Amino acid sequence: MKPAFWIGVGLLALFAAPDWGASREVVGPQFTAEGQLALPQDYREWVYLSSGLGMTYGAATSSDSEHANFDNVFVTRRAYQAFRETGAWPDKTMFILEIRSSHAKGSINHGGHYQGDVTAVEGEMKDKSNPRGKWTFFGFDLDKGSGTPFPRTAACYSCHARHGAVDNTFVQFYPTLLPIALKKGVIKPVAGEP
Repeated sequence: MKPAFWIGVGLLALFAAPDWGASREVVGPQFTAEGQLALPQDYREWVYLSSGLGMTYGAATSSDSEHANFDNVFVTRRAYQAFRETGAWPDKTMFILEIRSSHAKGSINHGGHYQGDVTAVEGEMKDKSNPRGKWTFFGFDLDKGSGTPFPRTAACYSCHARHGAVDNTFVQFYPTLLPIALKKGVIKPVAGEP
């Protein structure tokens, strides 16, 4: 066969093939018809920032360590890339906090902890146009797949505003982003820390 034929077949295959590298991430938060924030079904495909085990922001007790939960934090790829470039979270940044139970014994494990079932999912979203505040926290109903805002009196608002190292977020606990924030000089003095 002629080389032109094979070149044509190759070009056809190239243009007809799916774009495997293309991001399928929906840009920006999505809302239900009732106005609730839709839980992004692909959040586990976002950028994983960190996990904490048994973290508490109040006084720790012995029962806290016995029933410690894992906190897994994810952020959209677009926001992660913007933060890496600028040291700032762009408008419509969204974080998901997935809370899972922990287990100490199971199968061959006889030490340490591993993650169990999802016990709760929460979100944080930046929206500069929101007159009540540019950051809003959400609790998701996993059966409905949607979230409602926490009241502005919830402790998460004041805690993040006071202790968030960068723009209301706990970058101090994200080991892949902390060096970037330090290099760019965007870490704010965090209350109660040296």
